Amino acid sequence: MTTGYTWDASDADHPARTAAKNSQSRVAARDKEGWLALFADDAHIEDPVGPSFLDPAGGGHRGKEAISAFWDGYVGMMRSFHAHTTESFANGPSCANLTRITTTLADDSTMTVDCVIIYTVNPNGLLTSLRAHWEPDRALATLTTP
Repeated sequence: MTTGYTWDASDADHPARTAAKNSQSRVAARDKEGWLALFADDAHIEDPVGPSFLDPAGGGHRGKEAISAFWDGYVGMMRSFHAHTTESFANGPSCANLTRITTTLADDSTMTVDCVIIYTVNPNGLLTSLRAHWEPDRALATLTTP
C-alpha cells in the first residue's frame, strides 16, 4: 500500500474541502504538528462518532491536548495510511466526504475503514470539528494479520 491520499471527488474550492485535503495530506505525511495546526484551539474530533474501542464513552476528543493524545494513541500507531475520497459535498462551513481509509500497523496488520467524514471550519479556515462516521465492527472484519 502506498502512503498518501487519492482525491477523486469534486475539486471545487471550499474552505472545509481544503481543510479535509490538508488533513489527509498531513496524516499521510506523518506530520503531527502540521495536522494539529489545522485545528482551532477548541476543536472536537469524533472518530468514530459514538462509543467504540477507540473512545468507550463516545464523547470524542475536545481541544488541542486531547486531539494530540488522539494522534498519539491512534493515528501515530499507523505505519502507513492511504485515504481515497470519491465524493465530497460542501455547503455552509462543512463538507462531507465519502472516503475509504486503509491502514497498516507496526505488526503489518491492515484494516480498511469505509466512512463518511464531516469536516467543519471556522471563518479562518481552521477545523472546529472532524466527525468520522464508520462502523467499528465492519472495519474490524477487514483486519488481516501477517
